[in-house]
Amino acid sequence: MEMEKGKVVVEKVRGKSTVIRSFSKYPLKFIIPRKVGSSITDAVWIYSLTYGGGIVSGDSISVEFTIGDGCTAVLTTQSSTKVYKSLGSKCSEQVLEARIGSGALFVVIPDPVTCFSTARYSQKQVFRVVSDSSLIIVDWFTSGRHESGEKWDFELYRSSNCIFAEGNQPVFLDTVLLEQSSPVDIAESMHEYQVIAMVLIYGPKLKHVQDQVQENVKRLMSQQLQIPSTRLGCCAKTNSDNCLVRPAFIASCSAFGPKGMGVVVRVASTTTEAVYRFLHHQLAGMEPLLGVSPYS
Repeated sequence: MEMEKGKVVVEKVRGKSTVIRSFSKYPLKFIIPRKVGSSITDAVWIYSLTYGGGIVSGDSISVEFTIGDGCTAVLTTQSSTKVYKSLGSKCSEQVLEARIGSGALFVVIPDPVTCFSTARYSQKQVFRVVSDSSLIIVDWFTSGRHESGEKWDFELYRSSNCIFAEGNQPVFLDTVLLEQSSPVDIAESMHEYQVIAMVLIYGPKLKHVQDQVQENVKRLMSQQLQIPSTRLGCCAKTNSDNCLVRPAFIASCSAFGPKGMGVVVRVASTTTEAVYRFLHHQLAGMEPLLGVSPYS
């Protein structure tokens, strides 16, 4: 199936980051507010929507972004992306490709993907940067409609994120794959965790955010591991207190890329709300650049 194309181009117009071209086809739609947050902030916000609030079996969506030199652009959503039931072996697909210019900042901060029972979903995001481009990616998904008892019941979830520097040099290559045909059932391998997230922070404009996030994650996990809040895998036969204990929220942080220019944070949580709070707290330092604090 030929993918539906969307295209957004952001350039400087009279000194301000401006969408100079926006095109989308069903089931995709872009909403571009005239202004979000402070009027003195140079950032353009782009809301990506799908008609009906979700993606159905067989949908294939492809989007291209060009962020011009010195521009700041934010791509976000208004609610979680719902992936509805699969018909046969059909897979819902989304592809995003972005070119980020010199001194430019691209921030991708969606709500989570939620796959319904039997759904099959695949997404790929490719970012092409130059030496002084900056980038934030939040990529996260939930177990499904877990509040109503539907947990890790989808057939397939695959998400790939790739960053390439000039000369097609790979900087970051990452794929998450969950499939029911694997030797271990998805729900069993996830234990009681209902949300998986990745936060990627890259580039010279974001050094202060990277340093703060690394410090915050280190402090948070030090506290969490001292006072675990979820008890799993208890020894039913003996009722022993020597049981496996896992925190309700865990996070790890590591550097990547040339000279450690990037930081990636990985999160697992038993609730969606805890991840929203975490993202808001960790990305609060972006408010001066974006006009609004993400996930506020």
